[in-house]
Amino acid sequence: MKYLIYASLIISSSSIAQDAPNYAISAINASKTLLTDITNTGAGLVAVGKHGTVITSKNAENWQQAQSVPTQVLLTAVDFSSETHGWACGHDATIINTTDGGLNWHLQQAEPALDKPCLDIYFEDELNGFAVGAYGMFYQTNDGGKRWNKRFLDSLLYSEDKEYLDDLKEHDPEGYEAETSSILPHFNRIEKTETGLMLVGEMGLMATSSDSGKTWQRLDEIYPGSFFALASGSGQEIVAGLRGNVFAKNKNSQQWQHYENVKAATVNSIISFNNEHWLLLANSGVIFHLKDGLLTHEQRPDGKAILDGVIINNKLVMATEDGIKVKELTP
Repeated sequence: MKYLIYASLIISSSSIAQDAPNYAISAINASKTLLTDITNTGAGLVAVGKHGTVITSKNAENWQQAQSVPTQVLLTAVDFSSETHGWACGHDATIINTTDGGLNWHLQQAEPALDKPCLDIYFEDELNGFAVGAYGMFYQTNDGGKRWNKRFLDSLLYSEDKEYLDDLKEHDPEGYEAETSSILPHFNRIEKTETGLMLVGEMGLMATSSDSGKTWQRLDEIYPGSFFALASGSGQEIVAGLRGNVFAKNKNSQQWQHYENVKAATVNSIISFNNEHWLLLANSGVIFHLKDGLLTHEQRPDGKAILDGVIINNKLVMATEDGIKVKELTP
């Protein structure tokens, strides 16, 4: 899980921090530092990581560091709604955005007092987006991030927790505020699926929304551990997480298949390669292949955690704990 990688290193609607931000430090080898996420904007690649690092490339070979990034926190996720408009999030609930394809960034939110990381960010278009993270962190915007509104997703509570909070809200408002900041599990990933939005996280959390995030429904638990990755396509939904636990199902089915796995490497990200061939990128340099109902794996010699990847020109470009790595793929 990404959070395990960076863990060592709720309040009113948020606003931009008042203090002047610390800008990311320029580094000659920025493409060789810890990188946690990477995306293809349509015009090029953008990766983010340690100490506010943002790097861009047109060809996956030559990388340049972004000119202006107003944070030094560990950035954990990046998403673009178009070739020019993108957002990244990270520790201290930090959110930054760009309107020039990733060369320059602007601070939209920073909440160091929260001491919680944002773990994923997703935009449906240039106005509507979501940022999720530790202990049920859930922010939503409908104006491109000019204002991020915090939401508490009480529909994802267990019934006994909801009753407990209802009682606190009536008899101990301060206790209620404290409990709502930590009672929900970590939200690790939010993605668009073929049927709506899906959210996965700690303690087997899986939830879906069919109305663009307005309401959320918790799915029946299929596994008590944490999920860090999900993907949807070709009529399939796949979720994966701790120690190589991988589940998949057809979108019209309620039955999840748990794949037997001899390699206990935590899966951080899932990407599609040639339709029904899925690559599951994991810790310890492991890449799982899910194809034709079979789960296999390969071991990279460097043993470095792979946090995310994109495919361009039959090359897998990976964001790893040791920077950018590139692997040739066979169609």
